[in-house]
Amino acid sequence: MSRERLKRGTLPPAQENIEKLQKVVEEGNYYGAQQMYKSISARYVSAQRYSEALDILQSGACIQLKHGQITCGAELAVLFVETLVKGKIPYNSDALDRVRKIYKMFPQIPLPQHLLDDDEMEQISEALGAAKIRVDGCSSFLKAALKWSVEFGAHKSGSPELHVMLAEYIYSESSEVDMVRVSNHFVRGNSPKKFASVLVNFMGKCYPDEDDLAIARAILMYLAMGNLRDANYLMDEIKKQLESNQLDFPQSDLIQFIIYLLQTLQRDALPLFNMLRASYKTSIEREPAFNELLDEIVAKFYGVRRRNPLQGVFGDIFKMMGGE
Repeated sequence: MSRERLKRGTLPPAQENIEKLQKVVEEGNYYGAQQMYKSISARYVSAQRYSEALDILQSGACIQLKHGQITCGAELAVLFVETLVKGKIPYNSDALDRVRKIYKMFPQIPLPQHLLDDDEMEQISEALGAAKIRVDGCSSFLKAALKWSVEFGAHKSGSPELHVMLAEYIYSESSEVDMVRVSNHFVRGNSPKKFASVLVNFMGKCYPDEDDLAIARAILMYLAMGNLRDANYLMDEIKKQLESNQLDFPQSDLIQFIIYLLQTLQRDALPLFNMLRASYKTSIEREPAFNELLDEIVAKFYGVRRRNPLQGVFGDIFKMMGGE
């Protein structure tokens, strides 16, 4: 027997360790199990038995999350991704499914509503703290997975499926939703229909002057990536979902500008683009970043590049290519 086989034979099949560690978790010894998951998986990595190391880490992340141990589960989830990188595991449907299985174990817990007395205020304070831990943990895991997907075969912006997962989790679990961050991931995803559902939900609970801003931002971000197809689909899907829920589509000068813009970009009409931008200047300036996005749009569709491209808030976002 070769030295290599002897070396590999010193470790038992991963399933033996998986079953042993599951019992430790079931007994409530979460910290002890965590240290064992980390040390045992490291041995398999050192022996270059990456597939088995991944099995151990995936099992550990899922069972810790199942038992509400978010910090432990997130740490093992990140180690799982780091092992994908060490093992040079290509981005494919099988690897993506494994990431998705861990993602689905991160809890989604509605925040308490209509709280009045001191005890209930303490309850919501605890709930907000727990929500932040969930969002931070899941975000760390999925952002690591996005970087792996870029390096090992996905789109240069990262896996569209992973972007959608991250967008949905940030939106559903954050106590104060950052729609810029949510939108940034959705426009790099592959589900404008889910994006429309999130926007419709947001419109039902945001301040009155935020609904048209959210729609305009989403459309402009798609267009700044040169994605006219999904921009049009998103607009149509929002209208369809609002109608099915017997809700009104927002009416404002900003929305009118977006409608005209979508029509203009379907043809070679740079003078009309410039005229629209000038005519709706006040509405566009409701959010300073809109001008940055429009600079990107005119570059993508008409080849007009400004002197200092990709500067400012949204410029930084585009340079990160989904890293946030």
